[in-house]
Amino acid sequence: MAGLRVTEVDWQRLRNGTAHHTQEYPGSNLVVRRGQRFTFTLELNRPLESEETLIFTVETGPQASEALHTKAVFQTSELERGDTWMAVKEAQTENTTTFSLASPPNAVIGRYQLSTRVSSRRKHSDRKLGEFVLLFNPWCPEDDVFLDSEEERQEYVLNDSGIIFRGVEKRIRAQGWNFGQFEEDILNICLSILDRTPSYQDDPATDVSHRHDPVYITRAVSAMVNSNNDRGVVQGQWQGKYGGGTSPLHWRGSVAILHKWFKGRFKPVKYGQCWVFAGVMCTVLRCLGIATRVVSNFNSAHDTDRNLSVDKYVDSFGRTLEDLTEDSMWNFHVWNESWFARRDLGPSYNGWQVLDATPQEESEGVFRCGPASVTAIREGDVHLAHDGPFVFAEVNADYITWLWNEDESRERVYSDTKKIGRCISTKAVGSDSRVDITSLYKYPEGSRKERQVYSKAVKKLFSVEASGRRARVRRGGGRGLWRDDLLQPATKPSITGKFKVLEPPVLGHDLKLALCLTSLTSRAQRVQVNLSGATILYTRRPVAEILHESHTVKLGPEEEKKIPIAISYSQYKEDLTEDKKILLAAMCLVTKGEKLLVEKDITLEDFITIKVLGPAVVGVAVGVEVMVLNPLSERVKDCSLMVEGSGLLQGQLSIDVPSLDPQEKASVQFKITPSRAAHGSCR
Repeated sequence: MAGLRVTEVDWQRLRNGTAHHTQEYPGSNLVVRRGQRFTFTLELNRPLESEETLIFTVETGPQASEALHTKAVFQTSELERGDTWMAVKEAQTENTTTFSLASPPNAVIGRYQLSTRVSSRRKHSDRKLGEFVLLFNPWCPEDDVFLDSEEERQEYVLNDSGIIFRGVEKRIRAQGWNFGQFEEDILNICLSILDRTPSYQDDPATDVSHRHDPVYITRAVSAMVNSNNDRGVVQGQWQGKYGGGTSPLHWRGSVAILHKWFKGRFKPVKYGQCWVFAGVMCTVLRCLGIATRVVSNFNSAHDTDRNLSVDKYVDSFGRTLEDLTEDSMWNFHVWNESWFARRDLGPSYNGWQVLDATPQEESEGVFRCGPASVTAIREGDVHLAHDGPFVFAEVNADYITWLWNEDESRERVYSDTKKIGRCISTKAVGSDSRVDITSLYKYPEGSRKERQVYSKAVKKLFSVEASGRRARVRRGGGRGLWRDDLLQPATKPSITGKFKVLEPPVLGHDLKLALCLTSLTSRAQRVQVNLSGATILYTRRPVAEILHESHTVKLGPEEEKKIPIAISYSQYKEDLTEDKKILLAAMCLVTKGEKLLVEKDITLEDFITIKVLGPAVVGVAVGVEVMVLNPLSERVKDCSLMVEGSGLLQGQLSIDVPSLDPQEKASVQFKITPSRAAHGSCR
């Protein structure tokens, strides 16, 4: 009898792709999900005899071994076992035999080699059948990443475009983002990211063996998406200067970034800010099969010293003293949530987990953040892994303002201490609308339960040490403050104040506002009002001062007065950054030494509209019209339009926009050819 040989392999990519929801991954390699059968057919040189059995070997990573669960050797069986690799002979017709293979639901994910040999008395060498890619499986109930809702799986795993929310609390804006996890070469790049981690470089065999665990994978990706420790994907830049790279505001998706990193031999791509890091991380994790979404937190705290408060030092005009202020409150911050079980913490903490690739603070010596259980954050369990205190502060820190006097004394200023963690937002399932998920992170602001949770978190961080001394926190300039000192409330003043925008703030136009002051007492009083204004980055870091003036206001009993404020375009145009943000502050000094700080963040608007000029059909070109308006009072030139769309365009499209006179509109038209139905949209 002739020796048995495999002459051809049919991976049944269409059948397996449909069953495993992987049919949109391009390329010739089979892509399947763990914990689920896939089928393939072997063409043999002769029929398989009844006493002959094929023995299969799967292995992943270097130095694969059964001890590390990166290699498995198994033969065909009629028994179903969910905890190990198995093969079943499905059908045989003459020289053709169809098999199904199933991996355990906790198998290591990544690139696998499959080989086979015949079990018989004669010795046979293994015959390599080929390579396949194994991903996490949110459709498998036994997988740690299992997500029960099909609608949510479609959104958080398969949707290749989405919305990222930016702006300020009172004016939230939606920006489209092309995740593009099914674009050419993206899966290969995402797997390469795992192979570039320091852990893999130090001990590849052990690193690969941990890749069954979504906690391990997401923590590694969180570190690799930024470039701070490991020549990761994106280099951050928050100074408003983007020479030698691309402004973070010009990216419209992850695909161009990932391609640039990969083709540039893993040189970090310049530049990113929080929404860029979050967009790229969402692409990588969805690509690997972990349900992931992008989350925006407005008035987001950056607590550098783990005291659960943002301590801001200001001068008598309400201007931030940067040399003293270490903490900050960003207008918004964007991170990710991924859905998986927390075997390390217990089932109470399963579900959404916060992950943040923006390099803000080190976690165990590396710039990364998470996964932190959203449930643990809501319940104040900040002692649990990973990075609970930092995430808790981002959404729930107290905002404390200190007036720094010339004699280097300080005093609390009355301001809104509860402004942190507002309008926590993500894209709705199945639509582009915004969903507020603040209640997942904390109980209603100021409620008894919310204060109990806050106190619980403080106690876990500031517990009494064995020696009886309380933990001390360091402030800017070397000052040490007891936590009790931070909790002393400021005296509530006898006036209230707020800024009111009188006309919509439009880029290129003058700004018209009013500061409204109201007396809360039955007596007359005098108020010294020191006004300041500055262009800022979205992190609220001041760039340049554009307003500095003082007023004395006499308020009668329970009287309201308005101080008009005008800022001309010429005052801000030279110093406005691409963030298009301005911060106004009013330090109100009341009789009897009362002090009130009033702040207002303003985002200037501009206008672009997109219209598809006909029905979008796969394989058929369709026109797109973009209307651009020059809102400035001066001529603009040398402008370009950047367009990206998953399943609509190959890469990023750059279109020159004609010079525009003040208030002039221009119509820019181009064509797109949809390559697949799916979820593609133009951004």
